[in-house]
Amino acid sequence: MATVFWDAEGIVLIDYLEHDSIITGIYYAELTRKVREAKRQGKLGHGMLFHQDNTPAHMSSQALAAIRNVGFELLPHPLYSSDLAPSDFYLFPKLKKFTKGRKFTDDKDVICTANGRLEDEHQKFFYNGIRALEKR
Repeated sequence: MATVFWDAEGIVLIDYLEHDSIITGIYYAELTRKVREAKRQGKLGHGMLFHQDNTPAHMSSQALAAIRNVGFELLPHPLYSSDLAPSDFYLFPKLKKFTKGRKFTDDKDVICTANGRLEDEHQKFFYNGIRALEKR
């Protein structure tokens, strides 16, 4: 499973969960800290809006505390509106379309293909994805 953090300029962090593992509040809290460290310098002084869905791991006390501690402002996400997360309605469908019909030999092949595709996208691609949130 891939967790992708991105903004209007591009990918900030991608994390791949190992097989037979689950995302817990503690795991997600650590990812939030990694996002803070990976975030481009010079932007953090302006405040950061953070948008995520309502999954239990994302809304756990550990994850919410980590989001506050790193200085992100969490945008509210309506209940039962999973299609409002930009990764779900914009990023992943485009990645899925790109990989449609391909055969992968193993997880490393999938990861390499996904990373390569996302790294090849221009800034305008990511900007358009964030802007599309307004219409959702």
